[in-house]
Amino acid sequence: MERTVVFLLFIVIVNQHVFCEYVFRSLLYENRTDPATRQLYEFRKDHPKPIGLLTISSGEPVDVRKTITLNTDIFDNTYFVDSLLHLDSEVIPERVVHAKGTAAWGYFEVTNDVSKYTKADVFNGIGKKTPIVGRFSSVAQNKGGNDLAREAKGLAIKFYTREGNLDYLCLNFPVFSLKDPEYFKSFAHILKRNPQTNLVDNTARIDFFSLRPETLHNVLWLLSDYGIPNGYRKMDAFAIHTYEINNRNGERYFVKFNFRTQQGIENLPSDEAIRISGMDPDYYNRDLYNAIEKNDYPVWKFEMDVLNFTDILNLNYNPFDVTVLWKKGTYHTVEIGRIIFNRNPDNMYRVSELSAFNPANLVPGIPGPIDELFKSRRLSYGDTQKHRLGANYNRIEVNHPTYVKVYNRDGEPPVEDNMKNAPNYYPNSFSGPIPYVDASKPKNKLSLLESQTADFQEAAYFYNHVLDNDDQRTRLANNTVQLLLQNPPFLQQRWINLYYMIDYHLGDETASLLYRALKYTNTTIVPRKILRVPRDKCY
Repeated sequence: MERTVVFLLFIVIVNQHVFCEYVFRSLLYENRTDPATRQLYEFRKDHPKPIGLLTISSGEPVDVRKTITLNTDIFDNTYFVDSLLHLDSEVIPERVVHAKGTAAWGYFEVTNDVSKYTKADVFNGIGKKTPIVGRFSSVAQNKGGNDLAREAKGLAIKFYTREGNLDYLCLNFPVFSLKDPEYFKSFAHILKRNPQTNLVDNTARIDFFSLRPETLHNVLWLLSDYGIPNGYRKMDAFAIHTYEINNRNGERYFVKFNFRTQQGIENLPSDEAIRISGMDPDYYNRDLYNAIEKNDYPVWKFEMDVLNFTDILNLNYNPFDVTVLWKKGTYHTVEIGRIIFNRNPDNMYRVSELSAFNPANLVPGIPGPIDELFKSRRLSYGDTQKHRLGANYNRIEVNHPTYVKVYNRDGEPPVEDNMKNAPNYYPNSFSGPIPYVDASKPKNKLSLLESQTADFQEAAYFYNHVLDNDDQRTRLANNTVQLLLQNPPFLQQRWINLYYMIDYHLGDETASLLYRALKYTNTTIVPRKILRVPRDKCY
């Protein structure tokens, strides 16, 4: 009897020791890993038992013997057939631009009375909160690309307002490359891969940018410290276009919408970006996900730069030109509110990949921009979403407005209730949905004529004033040289000439650095260390 008791005590002590060891190792694991790394581990903690019986897509339970196909009739195995055929169809077309990205849920809160400027319901009523979804992205990367590539970053925000979805598609630079939409296709092509080599081609980029000098203002932002933010949380976001807005009296204003990070602006030098990308090409996505999981919610102040109609008539620059900055002293800035992202999606695909943002998604009180680039975006963004997601993309959960009554019917799923048995034509005499009259809409329509000349004044202002010290200017020149090194001499000379037109010191410093690099740098990448395997050791 005593021996039995001693044995049982021994077993209890051993089990307690094993349990304590397990708890200790678990705590060590949790302390040395980030939330993104622990996602599966946390799921198991939340669900210590299986979440249910496995089924096929039609709901039929799966017998355990169907999870093995060896030495069986695989065509009689509904689980195998269902799984394999679904795999063949589970990828949708990649976005043409902004393919690599992540998403988060959040809300917008009004902090200031802006009823003087716009009647948009979403912006009126201090303290009012509106749910939002945001998608953060890198412009030119493929889905599996590198977050830290030197290129523009995007933040698209969808406000689920009571008057429909309101979308802002923003970049981390306040200016865009082009104002003529005809060249956007070529712009997208040079950001992608060479059709023969399937490699990123800096020669194509330098050639195109140097032949369209209006791009140089944006390119200087790109090649400066601003070209690689330290994550999505540490960058501002700009809606680029000049928006027309109006109040309840029909008075119109012209505004630039800006989102100012409250985390502080931080950028990465090229060498640090290269080091981090070698360890974690998903650095931006991971940083955002982990911050939200740790309740360190990222916040942006939402504001607008404002001009009235009289201001517009007395400016010495074109405020609708997306390649120029508004001049300080000609406008005033009004705070609207703040956006906070406080929840990660429980499934990134159904939020990030299935989200469809369209700058044409506007609400009463925000008629929108009048420039030609925006007009082309109104057309193309809806078309690309239909290509990726089907005609009913606005019925997908993440894109669904809070209220919608349409005469659209049928098409690819999802169709939801398909407007049930309501009339499917307009006008009708049988109580179908009817339009409203916007009595406060401005009566006059503006027409815009834009200059086609290249103006280096904006690029010169950026170089001399936005960059406020010589170290920043030298880094811009160095980053330029890295692009120019592998280009043919005539393109190098053309680019240097353009830099001289912007500012003599920019051209001179870049030319000197390029000459030195060409003299001492081998542009062919060769591994510094190789691990060779003897032929007789190979399989």
